[in-house]
Amino acid sequence: MKNREQKATAISEFSDNIGQATNAFLISFKGITVPQVTELRKQVRESGSQYVVVKNTLALIGVKDSPLKALEQQFSGETAVAFNTTDAVALAKVLTKFAKDVPVVQFKGAMLGGQIVAAGEIQNIANLPSREELLSKLLYLMQHPIRGLAVVLNGTIRNIAVVLDQIRQQKDGGGENAGGEAAGGENAGGETAEASA
Repeated sequence: MKNREQKATAISEFSDNIGQATNAFLISFKGITVPQVTELRKQVRESGSQYVVVKNTLALIGVKDSPLKALEQQFSGETAVAFNTTDAVALAKVLTKFAKDVPVVQFKGAMLGGQIVAAGEIQNIANLPSREELLSKLLYLMQHPIRGLAVVLNGTIRNIAVVLDQIRQQKDGGGENAGGEAAGGENAGGETAEASA
């Protein structure tokens, strides 16, 4: 059993961590085995998030000044909180995949970007693209017009080079052809004159 000082420290640590979190998922884990919870902690950590099992009375004190206060009714029974400050979708994907594999893990509710979300909506959030996927799509969309412009400009430059080369060839070869045609015209004229004579 914790003494008052230990409880105060636990409340302070929990409220500091949760106070900085913009995304948090409340989870019921009744019936989960130790190896399963160890695997869950590992997967949550790999997503850049934290996972803590909380004592409800201490958690209620710790969340009194945070947006999680709106979920205070969910702090009953066995409760764990998975939270982060970066990517809610990545954490939701990890948790929903784990909950699918281990059905005793149930969502109680969530806070995403400071907004409360019902437990039923968490699967929809997990289906969204992650932050990295969205950034890569945005980068592609930003690069695509630039790449198209570069192709068009290269084509235009290539076409100008071809036209200039053709003009050069006409001037170089065109003078000889024009002289040859003129000479041929005289010959033809001369032949015509001889043929007439």
